Amino acid sequence: QVQLVESGGGLVQAGGSLRLSCAASGTIFSINAMGWYRQSLGPQRELVARITRRGSTTNYADSVKGRFTISRDDAKNTLYLQMNSLKPEDTAVYYCNAESQFGSSRPLDYWGQGTQVTVSS
Repeated sequence: QVQLVESGGGLVQAGGSLRLSCAASGTIFSINAMGWYRQSLGPQRELVARITRRGSTTNYADSVKGRFTISRDDAKNTLYLQMNSLKPEDTAVYYCNAESQFGSSRPLDYWGQGTQVTVSS
């Protein structure tokens, strides 16, 4: 299993920057990809950014392209989300996600507890 602990959320003014961190522990070797999701209005979580283990392929939501950067520090088992040029629309609870799979077993998703990001206008 994988445990995810997030940090770095807070209140920031529009145009400012924030860096989210997600520390992973447990069966790190089983992780195929990690990502950041956010939940604002309603129950749905939307993908913000994702990075794969093999090849470090990244993808971003159109709304954050050019502003957010996802990265990993494998030595520290930590995922980051650098958020620049923040907009009030970015206000949400941000969740760290890990996609885990042991060989050909059923893939599992693990989630952090979420960290609040509030962007004031």
